[in-house]
Amino acid sequence: MAQHPFQTEVSQLLHLIIHSLYSNREIFLRELVSNASDALDKLKYLTVAEEKYKSISFDPRIDISFKKDSSSAEASTLTVADNGIGMNKEDLIESLGTIARSGTRMFLEKLGADAKKDSNLIGQFGVGFYSAFMVAGRIEVISRKAAEDTTWKWTSDGKDGFEIEALTGDAQEIVGSGTRVVLHLTEEGAEYANRWSIEDIIKRYSNHVAFPIYLTYDEKEYDDKGKEKSVKTKTERINSGTALWRRSKAELKDEDYKEFYKQITAQHYDTDEPLLYVHTKAEGSLEYTTLFYVPKKAPFDMYNVDYKPGVKLYVKRVFITDDDKELMPTWLRFVRGIIDSEDLPLNVSREILQQNKILINIKNASVKKLLSEFKALADSAASGSDAVKEKWEAFVGQFNRPLKEGLYQDFANRETLQELVRFKSTAAEGWTSFADYVSRMKSDQKHIYYITGGDEKTLRSSPLLEAYRAREIEVLIMDDEIDDIVITSLHSYRQTRGLSEKSGDDDKGEGQSWELKAVNRAGADEELGEKKDKQAEKEAKPVIEKIKKALGDRVKDVKLSRRLHDSPSCIVADENDPSIQMAQMLKAMGQTEMPDIKPILEVNGDHPIVAGLKDTEDAERIADVAGVLLDQALLVEGVKLKDPADFVKRLNRLLGSA
Repeated sequence: MAQHPFQTEVSQLLHLIIHSLYSNREIFLRELVSNASDALDKLKYLTVAEEKYKSISFDPRIDISFKKDSSSAEASTLTVADNGIGMNKEDLIESLGTIARSGTRMFLEKLGADAKKDSNLIGQFGVGFYSAFMVAGRIEVISRKAAEDTTWKWTSDGKDGFEIEALTGDAQEIVGSGTRVVLHLTEEGAEYANRWSIEDIIKRYSNHVAFPIYLTYDEKEYDDKGKEKSVKTKTERINSGTALWRRSKAELKDEDYKEFYKQITAQHYDTDEPLLYVHTKAEGSLEYTTLFYVPKKAPFDMYNVDYKPGVKLYVKRVFITDDDKELMPTWLRFVRGIIDSEDLPLNVSREILQQNKILINIKNASVKKLLSEFKALADSAASGSDAVKEKWEAFVGQFNRPLKEGLYQDFANRETLQELVRFKSTAAEGWTSFADYVSRMKSDQKHIYYITGGDEKTLRSSPLLEAYRAREIEVLIMDDEIDDIVITSLHSYRQTRGLSEKSGDDDKGEGQSWELKAVNRAGADEELGEKKDKQAEKEAKPVIEKIKKALGDRVKDVKLSRRLHDSPSCIVADENDPSIQMAQMLKAMGQTEMPDIKPILEVNGDHPIVAGLKDTEDAERIADVAGVLLDQALLVEGVKLKDPADFVKRLNRLLGSA
């Protein structure tokens, strides 16, 4: 019998499971049943899609049995068997000896000194097959792969490693293909060698598994005096096995949807109830059923390039794939659920899926349906109960950013998405929509103003807002790092319904469009309502020239500002240049050869620091003041100074001379 060591991560995980996590042990059965269901799904697909497997007689089922030893708890066993695809030697090593891709690494990192007490982490990150070691001191996996002749036995105590051997003759134990997992229970795990415990766990976690789950147990009969007179072995089905998404919405309760959500999201490590769900059955030129869920919290891998997609594809109830990112657009990657088509071929491949017109139509219709539900929730929150408002706030808090990505990626649905995305504002607490902003605009205001940057607190205190605040002009605060990309691609907001009188609805009913203007760009101050003071510009010109000469190529230009009231200086970007924040983000993404973006420095001619340069020709003092004006403007915008020591020296010299 060959001895194999566990992969390092598996050893770490098993150590934590065996020694630290006990209070949520029952999920081991859910995980084993889920694995068995996947194995049945795979063989069911192969028997209709590939010639090699079509001759296999396939009656899918999962069988659970147990043996209770009253004299020795350690002698009790629990067995979970299926007649699915099965595994050969290579599969056993790959599936049970390594962790190719899962939340396990994140699980291990999350388990700090205090977190080890929180066994709910098991449910959040999922440990699949390995969770069985919470209740078993030794596990045997006996498996034969479909269309192969050899049966293999995998054995481990969850400590040093595992053994694999080929079984021969009567020892093979399996007729046809399939897998039998035998758990030799520990003293703590012996409580699960019990009919009622098993039934309760299956009904709570696996009741909606599409394949029948049978439990074999001994039923005792007693006489009228309560004395045992006989024992009969019975086998009963213990799950409903109905594809919930195929059932009528009228016969389903909210609890049914929530229980099914727990089942389909087990591999995504979500232990919460869903935030909302959308169940649709389409009939006509296309026949399909969809059941989509939005989780309460964003998936932990939502911003990973290799995120795990959450939508499963079925064809006529036959499982096809749960690993295809083409089923939903990238910006809806947080959605979980089912697509079940009547029109796709059963042997559809991943390459075909990407170009299949039927699936493209289902996908497009599903996106529109989801967006309509999001919009309905937003509309209800505006005038609904506190509970509805809390649900909408939770949705925005978790998924506002992916919706913004949709603005950039999905032109076909941009009109709806621009009504859903939310921002912070200088005029209101909480989240603000473009429509909210428009409803509060001044009658003569022509643009929607916004400011972008990396920190809300910094943006709210930016000198760039002084003139807008003085004139009570609202500015949207956009502190998400993708806002620069998204909003510059949007250009304008067009309101198509719910128009106010000031919006000037035209005869075509198409609504009015407002250009989006960044206050941290040159030219955005043209609509502030102040006419240029030619005399002030003339008087400030010598000072402007002194500052420009002192700064040299550190800036693109120096101008007299119309947006500053209290602060001495601020920086803005040229209308044709990326903002400083965008330039920093592009460099962080690997575009290291990108040239430095030079800002435009605007100065407040009425401020004493600037006005004080009018009557001096001291080149060193002018250089110090100019340098401090620029550096402090950069600091206010959250930009890291290239030479902080130089800034401190200049500041100290100015303080000393004062």
